[in-house]
Amino acid sequence: MKKILSALLFCIFSLLPAQTAKEIIDKNIELSGGLTNWKLLNSIVIHGRLTLGINDEYPLKIYQQRPNLTKTAIILNKKETAIEGFDGKKGYAMNYAANKLQEYPNYIAESFDTDFIDWENKGFEVKYLGKEKVGEVYCHKVELTKNVNKTMYYFDSKTYMLLREVKKDETLTYGDYRKTGALTMPYRIESSSPKKDSDYVIIINRIETNKVFPDNTFKF
Repeated sequence: MKKILSALLFCIFSLLPAQTAKEIIDKNIELSGGLTNWKLLNSIVIHGRLTLGINDEYPLKIYQQRPNLTKTAIILNKKETAIEGFDGKKGYAMNYAANKLQEYPNYIAESFDTDFIDWENKGFEVKYLGKEKVGEVYCHKVELTKNVNKTMYYFDSKTYMLLREVKKDETLTYGDYRKTGALTMPYRIESSSPKKDSDYVIIINRIETNKVFPDNTFKF
């Protein structure tokens, strides 16, 4: 009798429609605050601590504003020192050998929104690749492709929060999700790369949203 019941259940579940990549992305957006609230987010300030390697730790402040303005600064002697950013036209990053901020002509600015928000209008293709474990958590694995660039996203199969993002040269792991106004955001971000020379961990203690920045915020 148990074997017959198991066989029947297997047949029933095998006939249920599998989740699509679009459904998983839509669920993530819905449960993390909803598309309207994400689109109403125009600026963000992240306060936290940046850990590089084992012992290098700095207070950190990250400014971001639509459509792609950004500035990352560490706090040294109670003063903000910009180490990376994009002013809308040019990108900048710290040249540690010369100990100064340097302009990078080929700097690629990231969009304020993550790629999977409005992915259709951005020209991405999505594909669902089944479930895979991230640590001890089973995740839905979704691939976004645009031209030759592919990014893999791992969404917690229970909460639908994004746990991991795998790019060509970097893997980002997200955790400690908290309610921030109408949105749910990660308060821990860990980056790792094949070379290991640029690995870091960001522990966030506060996030401010929709602040109006002074005009010189993104001038370097």
